[in-house]
Amino acid sequence: MTAYIQFARGINEEIVPDVRVTRSKSGNSGTATFYFESPQALTDTNVANDITGMYLIDDEGEMMTREVNAKFINGQAKGIEAVLIMQSAAEWERFLRFMNRYAEAAGLELDRAE
Repeated sequence: MTAYIQFARGINEEIVPDVRVTRSKSGNSGTATFYFESPQALTDTNVANDITGMYLIDDEGEMMTREVNAKFINGQAKGIEAVLIMQSAAEWERFLRFMNRYAEAAGLELDRAE
């Protein structure tokens, strides 16, 4: 099983993001906010010039968002924040399958906020 994140096509992001997820009470929509601290996409100038979105790629295919913003501190790029919006229960379930694969590939575990 493979799962990875890209900002420029063909170049996998090595930094594992902090991901915060919210879901509507009805379960029909939700958002996932990804924050990458000092990602390779900003430190490698070849990649930084080719950022076209955030692509979540796994064995099922691809999800993507264009809501990608660099975070700057004192004029220096320090991170990337990307927001993925899910507008249906099917999109939510697809996102969860991707995250399970990504977590397994990266050796992560779920930390539920109380």
